[in-house]
Amino acid sequence: MATSTEPRPSAEEIVLYEKDPATKIATITLNRPDALNAPTIAARQRFADLVTRANVDDDVKVLIVRGIGKHLGSGADLPEMDGMWNEDPDYSCLPEFRIGEEEDVNYPPKGSFRYLANITNLYANSNAGLRSLQDFKKISIVECKGYCYGWHFYQCADADIIVSSDDALFGHSAFRYVGWAARMWQWALMMGLRPFMEMVFTGRPFTAQEMKELHFVNSVVPREKLEEETMKYALACARNRPVDTVVMQKMFFEVFKQQQGEYMGSIMAGWLESMLPMVKPDEDTSIGVDAETFEKGLANAVKDNDRQFPPDWRLSMKGRKET
Repeated sequence: MATSTEPRPSAEEIVLYEKDPATKIATITLNRPDALNAPTIAARQRFADLVTRANVDDDVKVLIVRGIGKHLGSGADLPEMDGMWNEDPDYSCLPEFRIGEEEDVNYPPKGSFRYLANITNLYANSNAGLRSLQDFKKISIVECKGYCYGWHFYQCADADIIVSSDDALFGHSAFRYVGWAARMWQWALMMGLRPFMEMVFTGRPFTAQEMKELHFVNSVVPREKLEEETMKYALACARNRPVDTVVMQKMFFEVFKQQQGEYMGSIMAGWLESMLPMVKPDEDTSIGVDAETFEKGLANAVKDNDRQFPPDWRLSMKGRKET
């Protein structure tokens, strides 16, 4: 995980895109394995733009999302945003809104409700890169492996098909250091209420097999067969009905999701996240999103907190092997 002071790759380096007009399959590849494929703010926005591009491109019928390296990814680049919680006077929230520092925009001050609420409600917008696949009117497939946490878990909940390696873990570390996350409604719908409540209350990640049994994952295969299995699904989808038929199918499923309250749930989760400054910690043993945590290093704080839980409930793969 990069620190807040290290230079970050460009969005174009982190999020790669290619398409094959012959098969009508496009691929978004997350290319930052040294930081567990964490997208920067700019990379999340590029991801959203590429999904929109694939949506209107007549050469694309199926979109695959995958990651370079051992993991799909462990979530967004939180150290990039640590200025939101510490006393860094130079930190600005404006990049989240694609607004430059040179523009005449005065962001609400820390301590105001809007300071955090503006951002948490932005995450209900497809342009922010958190629910982009929700508005994608073609077929999306996420190829999962290793960590599928945080932002990457959002993509899994929104995709049409999930192909996973048998070593994948699904969850969100925010359930342990915050207690909630954006768009929780969608996870509850896709996993089922009671299993998702278990994930939220315990903070434990679920294995690929558990997610398969919950009908969240379509196929679980050994790591070495993952790309082959993903392509089998992609080619079958691409060779099936015409693109117009696919878009009609997706519109039907979108109506069904909205009847279940998908977008309303996004707004509700944004409101809940906005309440974070009002949370009073129980004691020093709990981890929180605050200046002290970021001063220690969020990754280190999460690891220390992980040790409080049974090995098979830990977020870290290394920690899960410890006794």
